[in-house]
Amino acid sequence: MRRPLIIVTALLLAAVPLRPWAAEGANSALDQALAAYEAGDVKAAARGFKTLSSRKQLPLADYNLAMLHIRGELPRNDLSQAQRLLKRAAANGLLRAELALGTFYEQGLQSTTGRPDLQQAHHWYGLAAQHGSSDAQVALGTAYYLGRGVATDTAQAAQWFRAAANQGDEGAQYLLASMYEAGLGLTQDLRLARYWYEAAAHNGDVAAPYKVKEIDQRLQAQALTAPL
Repeated sequence: MRRPLIIVTALLLAAVPLRPWAAEGANSALDQALAAYEAGDVKAAARGFKTLSSRKQLPLADYNLAMLHIRGELPRNDLSQAQRLLKRAAANGLLRAELALGTFYEQGLQSTTGRPDLQQAHHWYGLAAQHGSSDAQVALGTAYYLGRGVATDTAQAAQWFRAAANQGDEGAQYLLASMYEAGLGLTQDLRLARYWYEAAAHNGDVAAPYKVKEIDQRLQAQALTAPL
């Protein structure tokens, strides 16, 4: 699973509501910290994120400071502090922090031995999935599919893969198609399998075009042998 990245886009900055008195100053300071990071000045970026984080003005400051700890880019990296920062950002409504916490626990970063906490990972992925993260929906579907941290439940897996597929995630589209093809967690339906393989192919999945051709051949064969 991809590791969360430092946020740099204005769209995500704009998505986080600020109190009117804090918005202009906080966003300006955050812009400066992000610019410093992009320029390779991690020290200045960290200083900016820490200042905003200490004032509790902006969840993105908590998130980005946590990412610096997790990436090992600070003189004194502290994963416990990263965990606290991510939880505060999540409590303040930052979806990306919920997703990051799922990854944090799945990778075992909360443990000195590196042992994953799959129940906590499931909890945070679940919140992020409910709040619309396609990455979290895929992670949750995968957990149900493989029985990682939860009991195996292919119907639940299909539900979350569908949620991500509807958002255009080609991996989820391919997985949902394969479940329709095999009748796993869903009623077998080759036409719906073809639909989702085609969607995955359109979105760039390299294996999906071959599956579309395969399903077409199977549908043609069925049509030829169907009773008149």
